[in-house]
Amino acid sequence: MRVVIAEDLVLLRAGLHSLLCEEGFEVVAAVGDGPALVSAVRALRPDLALVDVRMPPTHTDEGVRAALAARQAVPGTAVVILSQYVEERYATELLRRGEGVGYLLKDRVSAVEEFRDALLRVAAGGTALDPEVVAQLLGRRPGGGSGTPPGPLDRLSEREREVLSLMAEGRTNTAIAHALFVTGSAVEKHVAAIFGKLRLPSAASGHHRRVLAVLAHLGRMPEPQSAAPVNGGVR
Repeated sequence: MRVVIAEDLVLLRAGLHSLLCEEGFEVVAAVGDGPALVSAVRALRPDLALVDVRMPPTHTDEGVRAALAARQAVPGTAVVILSQYVEERYATELLRRGEGVGYLLKDRVSAVEEFRDALLRVAAGGTALDPEVVAQLLGRRPGGGSGTPPGPLDRLSEREREVLSLMAEGRTNTAIAHALFVTGSAVEKHVAAIFGKLRLPSAASGHHRRVLAVLAHLGRMPEPQSAAPVNGGVR
């Protein structure tokens, strides 16, 4: 699998390059800013872009904006965002853009096998969300305040919320069953209940599509304002 790395810290960029090569990935470019990422994706058309959220010059959201620009320039490019912290707006904005997306905290890189599996899953069109990202997205409950009608999550049992969190991380029903020490049929029943209570279609084709549907429902936020152009006006 061909990968472009975008990370402004030289030592971390070199470390990611070495790690990915050891795990059998082909790193076709390793760059340090957003415009270079967009140019590399356009020229090399990698299977996956691994991108830091904060890059020069302001170290705020350049990485995410460049990743979105790269996906617009070369549709279908899978993107995994690396971040030091959970930044809900960026996670939600990325998830809105379709399949083949991931948002991982940098601590996840220390678990090499999980990290490799996450990259492969995203490159195949799936999702990979750090559990902390999922926890914050699911924790933004639209209901529960004084005088506010209950939100969709209030309809779920505690076990159903656990299943939903694992679904949102990109896990299959089999992996969820192993994590919760329950049977596969029990997970299927919980998933059916979740889709029913959240009024989501249960017949979506592909596991990652149902995950994106759930996250789009639970993590819905106002559309972000247009950001400054990246690399000659492409956003």
